Amino acid sequence: MMWARLMVGVRGSGVGLRASRDGLLRVTGGGCAGKREQQQRQASSAEAAWKKTPLFDFHREQGGKMVEFAGWSMPVQYKDSHIASHMHTREHCSIFDVSHMLQTKVHGKDRVKFMESLVVADIAELKDNQGTLSLFTNEKGGIIDDLIVTKTDQGYLYVVSNAGCADKDSAHMKARLAEFKAAGFDVDLEFLDKALIAVQGPTMSRVLQEGLKEDLSKLTFMSSTLASVFGVPDCRITRCGYTGEDGVEISVPQSKVIELTQKLLKNSEVKLAGLGARDSLRLEAGLCLYGNDIDETTTPVEATLIWTIGKRRRQTKDFPGADVIVPQIKAKTSRKRVGLVSTGPPVRQHTPILGPDGQVIGEVTSGCPSPCLKKNVAMGYVDAAFAKNGTAIQVEVRKKAVPATVSKMPFVPTNYYTG
Repeated sequence: MMWARLMVGVRGSGVGLRASRDGLLRVTGGGCAGKREQQQRQASSAEAAWKKTPLFDFHREQGGKMVEFAGWSMPVQYKDSHIASHMHTREHCSIFDVSHMLQTKVHGKDRVKFMESLVVADIAELKDNQGTLSLFTNEKGGIIDDLIVTKTDQGYLYVVSNAGCADKDSAHMKARLAEFKAAGFDVDLEFLDKALIAVQGPTMSRVLQEGLKEDLSKLTFMSSTLASVFGVPDCRITRCGYTGEDGVEISVPQSKVIELTQKLLKNSEVKLAGLGARDSLRLEAGLCLYGNDIDETTTPVEATLIWTIGKRRRQTKDFPGADVIVPQIKAKTSRKRVGLVSTGPPVRQHTPILGPDGQVIGEVTSGCPSPCLKKNVAMGYVDAAFAKNGTAIQVEVRKKAVPATVSKMPFVPTNYYTG
């Protein structure tokens, strides 16, 4: 899924913090001692306002380098380098703190009808304890947020949405709730204060199975169950993640999340990983980051997320923005999200994408050097005429045109467990 912007840089030997254009604190080179002290005081004041997950102190104890992320203080990396952490996740198993995500339960006999009034997915067709990626959309067809909705057998829907959109999402759901209640429908919202950790990597199942009575092989991708994990009760395990690897997200009582994390880390396969690795892993997997690759100015069709729209929902056209989105499915759109690969200097967000004759045909929304592929990967939006895989285009890096190729995604094959 995707999540808020991440930009961290280090320059020179003196280190301070400053606010970047997109509101994050960035590491910068220091000047004179007085200026550094002023920057440090400003940074300390800003840090005090950041929200903290239940693992905050644990991150600091483990050497986590903390940065602002969607209003939260989160680890960007630990003692290992970003690349080492990335590769460890691809080859072994890593734990990511995602407790900043918004977790919601939707109760009541009209909960499915309520949720379908907000999202594009066919929630009614889901089996018990099955989940799906979906999208909150607005009346203009734009994407308010992406989220995962799970239809549990406990009499509620379990919803996880992005930290950067938490206030917007909760207000959006509350406003619709008021409408439904006024119309006499039976539905209620419960915003959870539980912690959430993602355990990701090819050895995840072997690591986690040691702490479960249940047979993990029966829990397939995008399915969910309640269980005790390494003796910690009241955990919801959902087989999903944001890395392209086999993995789970575990919703756990806040008072028990440090205990559970420590028990997982006793296995030598497992290491902590931060936002830096999370971002490059999701990009290699071709997964969108809300606020970069999708937002309220992009439709599901432009974003190549048509598959999130249930077939029945396309026919009934009863979700927000359907009158805009459904016709686009057949008529196509003037622009499309694509993958890009290149060599040479890294391609970053907002890099112009150029056609063969040098005209601007689009813009990069996410990009980084791929630790696995040893070349640059990116995604962005281009004019539809240039969206076919294999199309030779260019990207403008430091005012120079660099050759690039439109590529299928994911860039690195995904390893989701489907049974």
